[in-house]
Amino acid sequence: QGAFANDAASHPARRTPCSLAELHARLASPLRPRLPLMANGSGVMVKLQQTFWLPLLLVAVPWGQELIDQLFFAGQWNLPMQPGGSFLGVLTAPFSHGGFGHLIGNTLWFLPLSWLVLLKSWRDYLAVWLGVYATAIPVWLLWPHGSHGLSGVVYGLLGYLLVIGFLEKRPLVLALSLFSLVSYGGLLPSLIPLFSPAGVSWMGHASGFAGGILAAGAIYREPTPGPKL
Repeated sequence: QGAFANDAASHPARRTPCSLAELHARLASPLRPRLPLMANGSGVMVKLQQTFWLPLLLVAVPWGQELIDQLFFAGQWNLPMQPGGSFLGVLTAPFSHGGFGHLIGNTLWFLPLSWLVLLKSWRDYLAVWLGVYATAIPVWLLWPHGSHGLSGVVYGLLGYLLVIGFLEKRPLVLALSLFSLVSYGGLLPSLIPLFSPAGVSWMGHASGFAGGILAAGAIYREPTPGPKL
């Protein structure tokens, strides 16, 4: 019996032949645990892929409005925020522009800045929009000039991006802020009336910028270990 036991230990039982389906399952099984790891490793890109369409849908609204305006109203159908006007103008102003040149310029800034904020999360993106609307209300109530266009949101996105890294103090988020400063810092002089082009609402830019900073202060998360965004 002892000899039989030793012999069995030294010579494991022979494996029975497996079917093609079982062989495929055995070969594929080592790959399964790796999929979540790959998803975690590219979490930032996965996050961006999931929300990539959101700014495109938003910017489609002013493009649709401008097309209708030019085709049917000869450029006279605008939806600005007017002093003493309806509160509805506060909501519609970002989606109204003074022509395709105005809209194209804002679109080229709006899309990349939107995607940079969405690298954090869609909640941060929503917070920026809410912050921009919140700071637009005092302008609507007190400022004597009307305005419209996405530029207020553009400056809100920029204000958020410049501040969030210094609030959260996490390496990747700080790198996001520094990248935004280097890439889009050229927009900052338009916050100053002296450097703002004629016919451009510097107050709309400034209120949007303040709204982005407000959003960053309201939604930032305390530093935690790890490099996640």
